[in-house]
Amino acid sequence: MAQGGTNPPRKRVKITPAQKAQYGEGPLDKHWRTYFLQELAATSNVTRSAEKAGASLSRVYKTRREHPGFAAEWRHALCEGYEHLEMEVLAHLRGNDPERKMDVANAIRLLSAHRKTVTETRAFEEEDDEQAVLDSIDAMIDRMRKRGGAKRAGPEPGR
Repeated sequence: MAQGGTNPPRKRVKITPAQKAQYGEGPLDKHWRTYFLQELAATSNVTRSAEKAGASLSRVYKTRREHPGFAAEWRHALCEGYEHLEMEVLAHLRGNDPERKMDVANAIRLLSAHRKTVTETRAFEEEDDEQAVLDSIDAMIDRMRKRGGAKRAGPEPGR
């Protein structure tokens, strides 16, 4: 955000009609960025978020490259999605909802894949030491792996 509380003018991302046809993009809602970021925060899934917003992957990546503000919002949405996934995995491993199915191995892979981006963003936003954030994330992933392994092994004898 610029000084004085006003947003700088947005640079228009030009996608040619041929590109729209190639990527199957139809008419685009003027609020597609908001829809995209909301879905990204909820799912951490760029492809699904682009589909929900009605935008092509080409457009969302091009917009991220050309607009630092959108890139920052993207990183923030990924961090939010990452936090949601962490909480879902912890809840699942603690057995809060036996009806809910979860692929813990894939969840941990997703957490690991976004680890670097989340670490950098958290450190910047919290003015924290990047290594401290990395250590915190590593410890959480290790605890999740241990709980997942213990859950698959079954209850401990005597419990």
